Amino acid sequence: MISDAFEVTGGLRLSGAITPQGAKNEALQVICAVLLTEEKVTISNIPDIRDVRLLIELLQGLGVEVAQVNPDTFSFQAKSIDLDYAQSDDYQKNASRIRGSVTLIGPMLGRFGKAFLAKPGGDKIGRRRLDTHLLGFEQLGARFVYDEANNRYYLDASELKGKYMLMEEISVTGTANVIMAAVLAKGTTQIYNAACEPYVQQLCRMLVRMGARISGIGSNLLTIEGVSQLGGTTHRLLPDMIEVGSFIGMAAMTQSELTIKNVQVAELGIIPHVFEKLGIAMEIRGDDIYIPSQEEYHIQTFIDGSILTIYDAPWPGFTPDLMSIVLVVATQANGSVLIHQKMFESRLFFVDKLIDMGAQIILCDPHRATVIGLNRRFQLRGIEMTSPDIRAGVALLIAAMSAKGKSTIHNIHQIDRGYQRIDERLNALGAQIKRI
Repeated sequence: MISDAFEVTGGLRLSGAITPQGAKNEALQVICAVLLTEEKVTISNIPDIRDVRLLIELLQGLGVEVAQVNPDTFSFQAKSIDLDYAQSDDYQKNASRIRGSVTLIGPMLGRFGKAFLAKPGGDKIGRRRLDTHLLGFEQLGARFVYDEANNRYYLDASELKGKYMLMEEISVTGTANVIMAAVLAKGTTQIYNAACEPYVQQLCRMLVRMGARISGIGSNLLTIEGVSQLGGTTHRLLPDMIEVGSFIGMAAMTQSELTIKNVQVAELGIIPHVFEKLGIAMEIRGDDIYIPSQEEYHIQTFIDGSILTIYDAPWPGFTPDLMSIVLVVATQANGSVLIHQKMFESRLFFVDKLIDMGAQIILCDPHRATVIGLNRRFQLRGIEMTSPDIRAGVALLIAAMSAKGKSTIHNIHQIDRGYQRIDERLNALGAQIKRI
């Protein structure tokens, strides 16, 4: 029987070093890209998390030969693909369990001219529409078809042709999906208003090594000259910047001295700077981040003295995946901050658990919350709670680790979807987290 709760003993200081796992969001994109070639693709630094395991199982169902080279490295060879499986109830059911399955559409459409759509699962953090993906495919020449007899949606494209397109939304997965369809399309595709997150840059660099012709990598204007086929390659995932941010926040909340190893600082953007605005001290030591133990940390104000506002934005802005962590960290800071979660309307709905723990938070609306930092005058208290999504789950885990007494967090399979053996890794630093 799978354990689905953590019992957390709070109030303990951690110490030592921790290495972030490979980037979850990058993994879900580049693993889908193996469908674009019949040659072998080897990917390393793959995190051992639920969403990645489910995606690999989907690929195996489609006929991809998968071999585990070592604990974090897999080889994939998509030589003989069974498209009929993509129409089966089994595929539809399994694909609907993870959000990342939507990124299979682009490579299937690009290489085989047909892709089948399952309703994607994932976090319950509000509407995450697929219009950007589908409109991009349609502009390349695909048709969106509804099979009424089988209640199935699929995309059909006898021939994809490159064209200029202006994406109406800066969507990371939407951009990745259209890129993977366009690399094998005839002619030149230009994607303006493209997402430029490190995950998308990594996907583009991998595709270029496979033989794709992509320019403008790292900008919001990508130019893709279609090629007839792609070859194999090797690829290594970046460290997960969401884990890096989570560990920075965890160190501050638990007054711990921590070193986060091999973070690839150049790929973190403004993440360290945002945590410094909350008053968290850190030192960049080569490619490591050292965080000293701090009794207090003081939230900055704007230059005119007004309350600090932290909001999410497309890259190079602050990632929405760390807004939950920032909110939790602010509860024990000295000062106040307005958290403005612009991109998802349900991601702040976990704050009721923090209020039950003793935090002072005013939920202004689904997108904004004002946090009044307690400056550790009142320690959070342990409670029983449930994790609503991956990022809120880890934010609640951090709160529980800093709280007085024991906390129980249910629904931790949500945390396991994005964080590799998080309990074992944190216990090695001195935490007390038990699966019950």
